[in-house]
Amino acid sequence: MPRQPRQIQPGYCYHITSRCNNREFYLNRRECREVFLFAIKKVLDKFKFKLYALCIMSNHIHYLLEPAHSQDLPKIMHWLNWYTAMCFNRMLKRTGHFWEKRYHSSAFENTDHQRALNTLRYIHANPKTARMQQGFFYDFSNYGMHDKLTDDGLTQWHPAFLSLGRTLEECANKYRGFCRKYKPQPKPEKRSHWGSKLLLGMNVKHKPANKKNSSPGQLSLPWNQCQVLENPEVQEIAEKFTRANCFKR
Repeated sequence: MPRQPRQIQPGYCYHITSRCNNREFYLNRRECREVFLFAIKKVLDKFKFKLYALCIMSNHIHYLLEPAHSQDLPKIMHWLNWYTAMCFNRMLKRTGHFWEKRYHSSAFENTDHQRALNTLRYIHANPKTARMQQGFFYDFSNYGMHDKLTDDGLTQWHPAFLSLGRTLEECANKYRGFCRKYKPQPKPEKRSHWGSKLLLGMNVKHKPANKKNSSPGQLSLPWNQCQVLENPEVQEIAEKFTRANCFKR
């Protein structure tokens, strides 16, 4: 079946989800998350879009963003996924696709404040829903800047958040209460695919990987792992983001 065209229109926000290939937990390493924040800063500087929400989980990432120009969305995601895939493959000593399929996106008008608030809350509730923690505070999501009114250097408040009250303190208090009312929806049961039935009872032998062979299609980059990890800008961006969003300053 052909891919469904994306709904790309001016004045729209986009809830984006990118998942690691094979749903592997590549992003549970702190250094990968820090490099990802560094990549976010670079793509923000490059395309000048608005990033309203961000949550880095162990095997996927959520964003809520608004491009400066609607046609920029594919460019933003292409650049970000390319850059991070190359960095992470080098860091993790792996080859091949890092991100699974193409990114998922759902769009809505920026003036739809209820949809925006629901999306913000859904993104910020991800660590709690996954039982990674009890509350909403999470070092690698931007919930903290909504609750504590801090500046994490990457994200900004959506107009829907700013419309909750006459002062920032009132907005934060109402959003905090809005999040406390969140009840995660149960996920649908996994469907059985014909391939799974076919493999039942079969003894599938996996050929061991040949570590000596390298991928001839792997693009060379003007940096190596040490150059990225030892870059003081990586540490500065990650420290500012996590400090602004953690439970305690």
